[in-house]
Amino acid sequence: MKIERPKSLKELVVEQLRARIIDGRFRLGAALSENVLAAELGMSKTPVREALQQLRSEGLVDVLPQRGTYVFRLAADQVELISELRTILEVASVAAAVERNFDTLVEAMENLMGAMQAAYDDGDTVLYHTLDGDYHDAFIELCGNPYVGDAYSQIRFRIRALRSRLSNEAALNSRSLKDHKRMLELVKARDVPGVQQLLASHIEQTKSSYLAVLADRDLLTEEMAS
Repeated sequence: MKIERPKSLKELVVEQLRARIIDGRFRLGAALSENVLAAELGMSKTPVREALQQLRSEGLVDVLPQRGTYVFRLAADQVELISELRTILEVASVAAAVERNFDTLVEAMENLMGAMQAAYDDGDTVLYHTLDGDYHDAFIELCGNPYVGDAYSQIRFRIRALRSRLSNEAALNSRSLKDHKRMLELVKARDVPGVQQLLASHIEQTKSSYLAVLADRDLLTEEMAS
């Protein structure tokens, strides 16, 4: 029996801070103080500093020289570019996953779809959007190309953070659920062009929703501070 290694303080802090950024407890652009976080978490600044560096590599934290550390913020053009990369990677990955890992992909999508439906019915939007992210991650993880996963890791958590900020939009959640159900049907039918077309349309619609909702909430900058 394999014994799991206990998580380090840094790993625990990364998980805690990442969750707060993704689910919206930390607003986009919020200042992050090592001293404040260390005091709140009851530890020294070292694991906090190390955790913030990892979150920076994940795209969730920006470090501005002489100014401090902040939760990431995106200008509209950056949302466009992230969505473009997301489309390229996910559309290619779902085709490869159908070809290389069809049975595993269908099983994963079915399990996640069931959990998403339950979360939606319960009104648990936080869980729903977490599962939504897992659903799309399945395409990447099962495409059979680890280099695609490396590329996707550069935007994965930013996508999740943006998605969570749409969690109270009932119409968007309803459309999202419908799209994901249809994706599963198309994958089971091995209709690769169909699922690719729907996936691309789904990402485009989500991008437009990000821009509209985030702009309304004044969470976008006109340009990143230099």
